[in-house]
Amino acid sequence: MPRDGTATRIRLLDAAERLVTDNGFAATSVDQVIAEAGSSKGAFFHHFSSKTDLGEQLVERYAAHDVQTLYDGLAAVAHLEDPKVRLVEFVRHFEGRGDEIMSAQSNCLYVSVLTERQLAGPDATGAILGAVVTWRDEIVTLLRDALGDTDHDLDALADHVFVTFEGAFILCRTTGDPDHMRRQLAALRVLVEALVH
Repeated sequence: MPRDGTATRIRLLDAAERLVTDNGFAATSVDQVIAEAGSSKGAFFHHFSSKTDLGEQLVERYAAHDVQTLYDGLAAVAHLEDPKVRLVEFVRHFEGRGDEIMSAQSNCLYVSVLTERQLAGPDATGAILGAVVTWRDEIVTLLRDALGDTDHDLDALADHVFVTFEGAFILCRTTGDPDHMRRQLAALRVLVEALVH
C-alpha cells in the first residue's frame, strides 16, 4: 500500500522547527533539516519547493497550533459564568501549563522568524500577524465582558498577554531558567486580578 508521505513531511517540519528555534532561519540549512529528520533531498523537495517555502509552511503550522492553544484555553474557562472569574482563570490556565510550555519548546519560533523576516518570506509574517490578531481579538472579548465600559485600551491590555509570553521565552532562554514562564504568567494573573477587583 503506497504511503502518502505525511509522516515524512511532519518529520521534516519538526526537525526544521527545532533547528530554526535554536539557531535562527539563516543559520539553518536544508541539508541540516534533512539530516536532522533522517530524510533525503528528494523527499525534502517533494514537500517543499525551497527553503523559503519550508519557512512559510513551518510558520503556518506553528501559528495554527498557537491559535489552537488559545482556543483550548478559552474552552477550559467557557463554563465559568462570572466574566471576571473567567478572565482570571484564563490566565491561570496558562500559568498552570507554564512548565509544560517550556518543556515542549525552548523559544518561540515567531522571534526566530521575525528577526529574519526578509529570509523567511512574506507569507510567514502574515501567518504570525494572523495569530497575534486572533489572540488580541479573543482576549479583548474576555476583557470587555469582565470590565464593561472602561477607558482602558483593551487592545493594548490584550497584547500584553502576547508580550508576556514572548518576553518570558526570551527571559527563559537568556537565564537558562525555564521557570520564568510560569512565574511571569503568575505575575500577569496578579495584575489581571487587581484590574477586575
